[in-house]
Amino acid sequence: MSHHMPKTGYRQFVERLNRFPQGAVPSPLLNRILALLLSEQEAELMARLPLMPFTVKKAASVWRLPESNAQNLLDGLAHRALLLDLARDDETFYILPPPMAGFFEFSLMRVRTDIDQKSLSELFYQYLNVEEDFIRDLFNRGETKLGRVFVHEPALSSENASQVLDYERASEVILTARRISVGLCYCRHKMSHIGKACTAPQEICMTLNTVAEPLIRHGHARQIEASEALDLLQEARDLQLVQFGDNVREGVNFICHCCNCCCDALLAARRFANLHPIHTTNFVPIVREEQCVGCSRCAAVCPMEAILLTAAPDSVATDMKKPRIDMERCLGCALCVRACRFGALRLESRTPRVLTPVNSAHRVVLMAIERNCLQNLIFDNQALTSHRVMAAILGVILRLPPLKQLLASKQMNSRYLERLLETVHLPPRIR
Repeated sequence: MSHHMPKTGYRQFVERLNRFPQGAVPSPLLNRILALLLSEQEAELMARLPLMPFTVKKAASVWRLPESNAQNLLDGLAHRALLLDLARDDETFYILPPPMAGFFEFSLMRVRTDIDQKSLSELFYQYLNVEEDFIRDLFNRGETKLGRVFVHEPALSSENASQVLDYERASEVILTARRISVGLCYCRHKMSHIGKACTAPQEICMTLNTVAEPLIRHGHARQIEASEALDLLQEARDLQLVQFGDNVREGVNFICHCCNCCCDALLAARRFANLHPIHTTNFVPIVREEQCVGCSRCAAVCPMEAILLTAAPDSVATDMKKPRIDMERCLGCALCVRACRFGALRLESRTPRVLTPVNSAHRVVLMAIERNCLQNLIFDNQALTSHRVMAAILGVILRLPPLKQLLASKQMNSRYLERLLETVHLPPRIR
């Protein structure tokens, strides 16, 4: 349901957020959340920032301020993790992260006294877990999703292991990360303030690579080595938590260790299971009924409640029940396979395979096409993007399947792009 909000700095900021594929549904609750995180003047300034990474010089030009003043404002916002400051080629670039995964989570990644985290948590709970609009919009619009599930590696057989690609293993993502940090689990921290948190550990969720660097620098997360990250990964597995991460193959920016009672992603996955709000693994569990004793351990650990116990035709006398798996709900996490003590569950490859975007740029462009906002990424009226950014976006588009390219061309209404796409699909001898 849409809500009317007064034309304030916060309203302008929400409009700016919603020009990006991952936005925030307008709501009085959202206005109250933003009022706890930043002032109205700051909101009005951030509403004028470019969608793509920008420099101090660009911000100063947009804000019509001296560069020294713009620098101070940007640094203050970055210190509170409302902006991310990224070092590239001896120059600092700033970017406004989306609400999720972004500045909503960052606000609760550590215990803070500069904001009222209890009031903020109560508002987040109402906005994300009671009202439906934001979560439905975040997880259910378009085919390309924000996150994906990692397979539970201890459940893999030698045959399965040979079929798992490196980016599908949380352990490999950790071992190849440039930088790793750990912070409080946003979901369980939020739930703890409203008395609904479970006993799973809070300091266990990780940020990696590009996003980890500014969070470490400003004290929002603690830098750790790969060895400690692997220990946390094993702890999460022993506690039957689901590994949920960035839906990309390269440069994964987060791995969360999710419980089915607090995690916003898993709660959304159960609430909107028929809409497939998060990407599954490339495996599904298969029941070997002859080895099943009906102990129900598999059903107890399933985070999606996708396993039901039903009476088996040949077990009327013993009243034994056997598991039936709802493949439409199953995430392929394989917690059930490891929980089974009798070898009654095995993993098989899912068909067709789930496709994962190459990197964040690829995912953002796909989501923008599917959500009809690609033109916002390229034609930013607030501050035009650089030729390098334009080239990067066009490069992603030119590698997309023809149908996605057609949708992109229609959204941009660009003769230049249409000509590029025509050239791509001409026979080689004509080019």
